[in-house]
Amino acid sequence: MTKSDAPRQQVDAWREAGEFPVAAAQVLRDTRMYGWPLLVLCALLPATAAGSSGRSYPHRVVLDPEGKYWLLWGRQGERLAFRLEVRTNGYVGFGFSPTGTMAAADIVVGGVAHGRPYLQDYFTNADKELEKDAQQDYHLDYAMENSTHTVIEFSRDLHTCDANDKSLTDSTVRVIWAYHHEDPGESGPKYHDSNRGTKSLRLLNPEKASVLSTVLPYFDLVNQNVPIPNKGTTYWCQMFKIPIFQEKHHVIKVEPIIERGHESLVHHILLYQCSSNFNDSVLDFGHECYHPNMPDAFLTCETVIFAWGIGGEGFTYPPHVGLSLGMPPDPRYVLLEVHYDNPARKKGLIDSSGLRFFHTTDTRRYDAGVIEAGLWVSLFHTIPPGMPEFRSEGHCTRECLEEALGTEKPSGIHVFAVLLHAHLSGKGIRLRHFRKGEEMQLLAYDDDYDFNFQEFQYLREEQTILPGDNLITECRYNTKDRAAMTWGGLSTRNEMCLSYLLYYPRINLTRCTSIPDIMDQLQFIGVKEIYRPVTTWPFIIKSPKQYRNLSFMDAMNKFKWTKKEGVSFNKLVLSLPVNMRCSKADNAEWSIQGMTALPPDIKKPYKAEPLVCGTSASSRLHGVFPLPLLGCSLLLGSMLSAQGL
Repeated sequence: MTKSDAPRQQVDAWREAGEFPVAAAQVLRDTRMYGWPLLVLCALLPATAAGSSGRSYPHRVVLDPEGKYWLLWGRQGERLAFRLEVRTNGYVGFGFSPTGTMAAADIVVGGVAHGRPYLQDYFTNADKELEKDAQQDYHLDYAMENSTHTVIEFSRDLHTCDANDKSLTDSTVRVIWAYHHEDPGESGPKYHDSNRGTKSLRLLNPEKASVLSTVLPYFDLVNQNVPIPNKGTTYWCQMFKIPIFQEKHHVIKVEPIIERGHESLVHHILLYQCSSNFNDSVLDFGHECYHPNMPDAFLTCETVIFAWGIGGEGFTYPPHVGLSLGMPPDPRYVLLEVHYDNPARKKGLIDSSGLRFFHTTDTRRYDAGVIEAGLWVSLFHTIPPGMPEFRSEGHCTRECLEEALGTEKPSGIHVFAVLLHAHLSGKGIRLRHFRKGEEMQLLAYDDDYDFNFQEFQYLREEQTILPGDNLITECRYNTKDRAAMTWGGLSTRNEMCLSYLLYYPRINLTRCTSIPDIMDQLQFIGVKEIYRPVTTWPFIIKSPKQYRNLSFMDAMNKFKWTKKEGVSFNKLVLSLPVNMRCSKADNAEWSIQGMTALPPDIKKPYKAEPLVCGTSASSRLHGVFPLPLLGCSLLLGSMLSAQGL
């Protein structure tokens, strides 16, 4: 082999190994040594090298409705790597925002101008003013521009310890995006006009890729032409019959079917298992849920078997778990409950949305179950107005888990995914786990909860729940903009605090929730007595005089709430005994149902490991590639310049 053959041999070896274009940089450095013609060397490089750094990005999403702005990303240790593919020949902007606006945002701007790549770290203040960040934490790895698109790849540490940067965690991240047809000038980027937007994502824990390896049969449970009332909140219920199978099947994937244009109207969908003691006459019509005239058959549907929330994509079960169909304990009749959110009260809306279920006879080892945990949805869940921070807790108590798991599965159940759920004033949710007074690691959390983005979180490692454990669903709320009490309830202006645990093996426990005592809450505002027996709902207050003949809701709203009073009330509510709900399937109950319990005595709270700031230099030595090819000529020019040619 001659010296002139060496680069070709090396290029061929790297091509076979798939190590382009990083290794190509070394070939280019060697051209001076071997005297290999540079233009010939460019011809040896694969076509993909000019369009990619060679790094793989396992996650991708389109950010704009016209498909002009694509985001791809992937984690590399303590760093995140991004690729932006945007239909523009100007600048591309991308960032993270606490609210989805430009205020107090962490932003990066990049592109290619006059054949040279650029990437600049910016931030904005509360007035949305754009400033360059003194600490540049974004690192350009690749850039390319052609006649239609700009592509840039860059990376940054999860935690930069820069006050102007957002730490990236498992919580929801509101990404913001923008682009312009011109590159920035001396005065900085021009205003992007309408070429901008926001999208909530879970960057570190996205829904898993749901591509099925084989074509599987499926069935749909969808509403047919439901007329949506012109009111803010509607819950619509429709009974369905599961297809009859002659042998056991497992559902291994569920996809939402949302009517085009109704992505913001369909807020969430719950699927309940109903009693099997029906005939098909219950399938004739749907009805508004929780309505006095709702069919009695609907009242038997208490066991949640699947849940989907707005913004979520399809859900794929782990390879060892599936939702069982076709066996005696499995659902035959199910109730599809769709929550329609219509704050503008639009008229004439007709919807046909629902769920699609992919199933197989190649069954998995375990049957999946769902437990609804948290706060019992009730008016007794009370949140005062004007509170920038208020915390509620729903308890899945030691007593309930001791009885249910001790009877059905003493060795415990294994949680593999969690859906966290609150409404408009919800700002953060955590599912906490306790064992013998010691707090375990969080099962799931979202410290930046977005009402319009709800999806199952896959646990990185399955967690075991044992008899006698405690679970607390903890929700943070912000009611600064509200003048009246916020109540627990079904409307989006009401509140919930729930977590849905996907687990295996399936046991007969469907709900494990609680609600704090209401009389202690009323005593806080000075209520002394209510009319008994209770004959009205909400019940009526007897004394003192200032509240006489008022409902408890009117009395709570009449009380003059201050921030100080709200803080004191919050401390009280968190310490109150709770009434337990511990439910089986088919409207049955465990014996502990309806009893009261005290919040757990937490002897050893969980302490998360402190965030460690990334070290960009060392990170780049462990998987963050140098800038590869910006076309061939740009990199060749930089190489030759570096070698003094």
